[in-house]
Amino acid sequence: MKTMKIIVGGMLSIALLGPVSADNKPVGIWGDQMAVSVKHNGKATDITRNQDNGNTVNPAFAKTSRPCPPFCIQPSVLAPGVETIAERELMDYAAKMSNGDSSIVVIDSRTPDWVAKGTIPSAINVPWTKLNPAKGATPIDIAEIMQSVFNVKESEGLFDFSEAKTAVMFCNGMWCGQSPNNIANLLKFGYPAHKIKWYRGGMQDWEILGLSTAKP
Repeated sequence: MKTMKIIVGGMLSIALLGPVSADNKPVGIWGDQMAVSVKHNGKATDITRNQDNGNTVNPAFAKTSRPCPPFCIQPSVLAPGVETIAERELMDYAAKMSNGDSSIVVIDSRTPDWVAKGTIPSAINVPWTKLNPAKGATPIDIAEIMQSVFNVKESEGLFDFSEAKTAVMFCNGMWCGQSPNNIANLLKFGYPAHKIKWYRGGMQDWEILGLSTAKP
């Protein structure tokens, strides 16, 4: 089964992605790939890039000098076994999930105020505070999220990760600690590191590349 919808051919690509002015050249994702088909809130949607060659980055992601702490530059590797991925890998996971692979979940780890501005299509929101005992998350709350979102089994206070989903995590970018916090807590609970994928670039890089966003 193909996991991505490939749209090729000059005018067909342009027609599907909307009008492009005479001064613009089509903006693909890679090669002849013009769109990746996923589902968001149960509805089919395409991830594309902004077709305006003069488009500039969303002002919310134009800042270069957020104070550190807390907005410190994250390492390239968060923990042994946790794979750091980029946009194409995230889109591949999102497409597989949207095509029926129930072993994958794409998680936006940001707080709802950030998510409301736009998220990556196919993602669901698990704010970093909801898995953090230091922020008031109770064992019952955490167990419920583990079961309902990550497909972790629980019995008498013990987690069984044998059927846990591959969790693709992201937040605002290389300066953001929200997905690293979620990942750190998942690992503390015993989540298998090889089932965690981290999109380090997050929304900062997603927006810089002009990729589609969706409302939660």
